[in-house]
Amino acid sequence: MSVTAPEMLVGASSDFLKRFSPFNGMEPQALEFLAEHAVLAFHAKGSEILTPETGQPKYFHIVQRGKVQARQYGPASVTDYTMMTLGPGECFPIGALSAQRPSTNAYVAVEDSFVYQLPAEDFLRLMQMSPVFHVFCTQYIASLLNQSRQQLQATFSQRAAEQQTMTTPLGQLVKKAPVFVAPEGTIRFACERMAEMRVGCIVVADAEQRPVGILTQSDLLPRVVLPQLDLQRPIGEVMTHAPHAMPASASAYDAALEMATHGVRHLLVTDSDGKLAGVVSERDLFTLQRIGLQQVRAGIEGAEDIESLQRASRDIRQLALNLIAQGVGAEQLTLFISALNDALTRRIIELAVAHHDIYGIRYAWLAFGSEGRHEQTLSSDQDNGLIYECPPGTDQDALKRRLVAFAKEINDNLAACGFPLCRGNIMASNPDLCLTLDEWKGRFGDWIREPDPQALLNATIFFDYRVLCGDERLGDQLRGWLNRAVKGNATFLRMMAANALDVPPPLGRIRDFVVDDDGTVDLKKSGARLFVDVARIQALRTGIAPSSTVQRLRQAGTKLGIQAEETAALIDGFHFIQLLRLRAQHLDTEHDAPGDNRIDPDALNELDRRILKEAFRQARKLQLRLKLDYQL
Repeated sequence: MSVTAPEMLVGASSDFLKRFSPFNGMEPQALEFLAEHAVLAFHAKGSEILTPETGQPKYFHIVQRGKVQARQYGPASVTDYTMMTLGPGECFPIGALSAQRPSTNAYVAVEDSFVYQLPAEDFLRLMQMSPVFHVFCTQYIASLLNQSRQQLQATFSQRAAEQQTMTTPLGQLVKKAPVFVAPEGTIRFACERMAEMRVGCIVVADAEQRPVGILTQSDLLPRVVLPQLDLQRPIGEVMTHAPHAMPASASAYDAALEMATHGVRHLLVTDSDGKLAGVVSERDLFTLQRIGLQQVRAGIEGAEDIESLQRASRDIRQLALNLIAQGVGAEQLTLFISALNDALTRRIIELAVAHHDIYGIRYAWLAFGSEGRHEQTLSSDQDNGLIYECPPGTDQDALKRRLVAFAKEINDNLAACGFPLCRGNIMASNPDLCLTLDEWKGRFGDWIREPDPQALLNATIFFDYRVLCGDERLGDQLRGWLNRAVKGNATFLRMMAANALDVPPPLGRIRDFVVDDDGTVDLKKSGARLFVDVARIQALRTGIAPSSTVQRLRQAGTKLGIQAEETAALIDGFHFIQLLRLRAQHLDTEHDAPGDNRIDPDALNELDRRILKEAFRQARKLQLRLKLDYQL
């Protein structure tokens, strides 16, 4: 059968589009429609393809060959700040076409280029025809991230097939009808039900089957057996109130994070009406994993020496790598790693308490930097400090010496468990970082009043703190004071903003990326830091409490009137950079070793290169907002 010239052109267009996202995932009918209606146009080097002056765009453009530069109109300094180069498979102007408004960017061919043109009315029709294309246009970076995760899972398909997938909804893990009793039921009846059903816990639910409590086998010894409690008493007297529960739609890794954070082994699963649907245990989540949460958590809680905690630390890394292979998102991964590392640190502190005379002392162990932001990767050194209260009549110098010795043991044991001593001595065993609340206020106040380069650097580290162990009220008091002190100091915030703009995103005017001499990009210094620095300033400006970058962007964004869609794109960009960092860090990688946070963009697949470029573009937009806010 002969093939006509138009059919050959459509086939060639379809073959080209299938190489790139989102077209490679579009429905066949929608892809055929796009290939039939898109026309290939030539644009000579230096020619303008689209400008804001042309009004509402007439076409949706897909670069087929060559390079197109996008640049925002405005003052020269701003224009230079917002340039980006588009290559084959990339498209524009999505936002302008979706909103049916003029483009805010000018698009110029920087090489002789061939670009597909799809009429605007066909673009809108394609969005209606194709759910995949609609998601791509309305949630651009999130759509690409989802495809990247799918690609990663495919790469590890054999390994993932052997293990419990962490993206499974909890509702699918519930295999049995829920076993529950009423609050007024007797303890004996509850125990009999547990024995009869061979379950490790019994849920207590009200008349409408909404859970109000839980009693586990491990609760029976301290609450019932040892106190010799009358078994005819109501179970409501000995149950754990307000048990941890999650909706059936939540994923397995959401449940794993909840268990890791709160140290529980059972989670109640509820339906859309809040009624009990079942119970999920650690065993349900990690039965098929060689290293599971129960093993790690039990190893931490039962550790009586540092050797045991060293094994638990290695298990944390292995478990995290298993989750990476399964395509778990960066936010969940970093929270998961931080939650388990928190548990390990608290156990180290508990073991150290037994060796030091600090009974009755009100203190808090502070985590700074990435640990303070809940953003630890697989390669993080120590950044910590102590805040304490000196009781009246106590020799403060003697107390401080005791606390420094206490902190020294903790720092050394953390190093033994794979968290290297900080080369800058940002550790609680440093007497300069073992301070009373008033001393910390004085230290922070000096940096705010005289923001020289060292003070600004200190602020980027120490202002990202949280209480990891001890009296949280001390940390809350310091946070409240800090926010009040900074909020009214425009000079300090402006200098922080200028400092945050020192490192631009590594996007080239002609090449996709600006790389270092070795051909790599540092994803920590030239990637994640860009989001972290701006989020910190926004948090200080708006006076919000969270220390994590994502929560700062969300909460400050709301207060600053930033659209939710824009904030979501910023967060997606940050998450992808974090995910690349995690993927680059292997079990045998030394902490902060050369190349630990570096990637070669040319070694990435086409999809990940594209997402990385978009992530850096989001960082650039965030910096541009800061630049305009502070007129820098």
